[in-house]
Amino acid sequence: MLDFILNGILWVLALYGLFEIIKTIIYTYTYTNLRADGIYVIIAAKNQEKKIEGFLRSFLFRLLYGKEENIKDVFVVDLNSTDETKAILEKLSSDYDVLKISDWRDCKELIDHVDEIK
Repeated sequence: MLDFILNGILWVLALYGLFEIIKTIIYTYTYTNLRADGIYVIIAAKNQEKKIEGFLRSFLFRLLYGKEENIKDVFVVDLNSTDETKAILEKLSSDYDVLKISDWRDCKELIDHVDEIK
């Protein structure tokens, strides 16, 4: 009787594992082959010299190592900061290719002409 119960549990776990593998394969082929041009992220920051580097590094780590193929650019907009935020952002942009730094006027221009981005 105990052997029957253990075999039943083993079969249930095996079928559950097989179901999860099939679900993962279907999800991968269905939702990762997007036809969109990519994802653009805009982050606005003002006077955040103490927090911006840690935030962006953790954000980019999660973003890049999750769905890197979908990311076009991450725009960080400096809203006329009076501290060292702009210098920190420029240093980070040399470390990450997807990170683009701009001010709010350039960001507005980018948003106004979003249909022309290729």
